[in-house]
Amino acid sequence: MNDATAALYIVATPIGNLADISARAIEVLSSVDLIAAEDTRHSKYLLQHHGIQTSTISLHEHNEQQRSELLLARIAAGESIALISDAGTPLISDPGFRLVNMAREQGIKVIPIPGACAVITALSASGLSAERFAFEGFLPPKSTARRQVLEKLTNEPRTLIFYESPKRMVASLQDMLAVFGGERKACLARELTKMFETIVTLPLAELVEVVINDPNHQKGEIVLLIEGQSTVVDSDEAEQARVLQILLQEVPLKQAASITASILGIKKNQAYDMALKLQQK
Repeated sequence: MNDATAALYIVATPIGNLADISARAIEVLSSVDLIAAEDTRHSKYLLQHHGIQTSTISLHEHNEQQRSELLLARIAAGESIALISDAGTPLISDPGFRLVNMAREQGIKVIPIPGACAVITALSASGLSAERFAFEGFLPPKSTARRQVLEKLTNEPRTLIFYESPKRMVASLQDMLAVFGGERKACLARELTKMFETIVTLPLAELVEVVINDPNHQKGEIVLLIEGQSTVVDSDEAEQARVLQILLQEVPLKQAASITASILGIKKNQAYDMALKLQQK
């Protein structure tokens, strides 16, 4: 057994630039008994670059169930194993969930080694709100199903983050434009940390036009971010006014605003402001 403690290490690797890896990650990958990689042929370049000679074994979506049983048996026998994906943090739209879940169920120690993640990297530089966000992964490949998913997110106040493939990006952006409207801010983040890194944030209508007119924007690893809905409209102003007018005949203004807010699911100050306008008429 090597120096690493017998455990399953979840190790984040660079999403592009090979220098974007922590000293701790290099130490763990160098000292474990085995590295489970999504694609061993892809990962060998990273390992060779950092002089890591640890043996590798594949773990991908087609063999994860069977391979997980083998790996966990080896850990139970005292070995240490690291899990890496082709790029970024494992399990984020990559294999590994079954392995980690099974490890937890068997009482095997799981140790995360943090690092690069395309979701967070894109969000940090997008100019969109990072206070609250929702990662939605890959959208469905067919337009009808894709629009159904997007329509459910229309009133989502958090910044929305998606992964998308180059061949579907234009179609996905056009569906987003149809569902969210052209004024919603959006960001295209592609080839992050690589030579042709591009981060463009524009109103959605303008972004669609830019991407269509520049084929270079339709290449590489892509993250799409959409500004959250700033105000969720639960009822129109006419309905708010109707309810307020009824209540103002029976109760004080402040109470009428509070009741209206509860009935229609709007903010109290919004109902209060409208009540004031109605009283001034």
